[in-house]
Amino acid sequence: MFAAERRQLILEMVRANGAVSLRELARVVQTSEVTVRRDVRALEAEGLLDRRHGGAVLPGGFTRESGFPQKSHLATAEKTAIADLAAGLVDEGEAIVVGAGTTTQELARRLARVPGLTVVTNSLLVAQALAHANRVEVVMTGGTLRGSNYALVGSGAEQSLQGLRVSKAFLSGSGLTAERGLSTSNMLSASVDRALVQAAAEVVVLADHTKLGTDTMFQTVPTDLITRLVTDEPPAHDDRAAAELQALADQGVQIAVAGANGSPGGDQVPPARRPQLPGPRRGQLPANTLRSASVLSDQPATADRARVADLRRR
Repeated sequence: MFAAERRQLILEMVRANGAVSLRELARVVQTSEVTVRRDVRALEAEGLLDRRHGGAVLPGGFTRESGFPQKSHLATAEKTAIADLAAGLVDEGEAIVVGAGTTTQELARRLARVPGLTVVTNSLLVAQALAHANRVEVVMTGGTLRGSNYALVGSGAEQSLQGLRVSKAFLSGSGLTAERGLSTSNMLSASVDRALVQAAAEVVVLADHTKLGTDTMFQTVPTDLITRLVTDEPPAHDDRAAAELQALADQGVQIAVAGANGSPGGDQVPPARRPQLPGPRRGQLPANTLRSASVLSDQPATADRARVADLRRR
């Protein structure tokens, strides 16, 4: 394929999706990431797109939000590896909340095998993935349907989460930086995500490497509220993503990196840039006590179940 043809295809992909990783571009145009990076630089020089931490985005600063059909085809291998690793953080009998997104949808597919699990979600896609899981109870929030990502948003969704307490919240977003934390491009989605965070004792962010260092309009989770980040390993040349991981770890976020070939990794930052990971933050329960919603409240376990049951009736 000639350079002009490659660059036109790259430009069309970025225009269709809003943001695409170099890895994905190289796969589609069937060339190396080195060649794709050179093409992206040329297109950036013409003002047609912007380079952004291991990928390319539409020009103009903050990235716009892509719809579900576009997102579902982005970084699919990375999302699978992240979901595999994140599923290992969920124990039998836990009560958790899972936000909207294609990565959280992948996680939900794996949670179907966890017995005794209660999942509260505002995502139709997450609920659909768990619909036939006999041993998992799914609780939907109220709210207004936002068709672009099949999520329930608005005051109905936020009010239905009031008084809820669970062990973990699993959230995704459009961008993640050490300075601002997790962010998204839609105000309504950001507001519901903040309500999900308030319901959880521990916040787990699922974000592939293309989102590291990307900042979008509405903050959902400030860095100091993120307990753990589950991500994939950035490409060797992506120093900015690696630096962002280092900065997040320095601020107390525990980093779990999925293996380069999709195999689960561990709590780490990519080799040669690995800091000493912090233990639990001051006032935070040790990880081995986060077994179910009941251990996180002064109320008995039946009261926690009652709150979930009340949410179901709303």
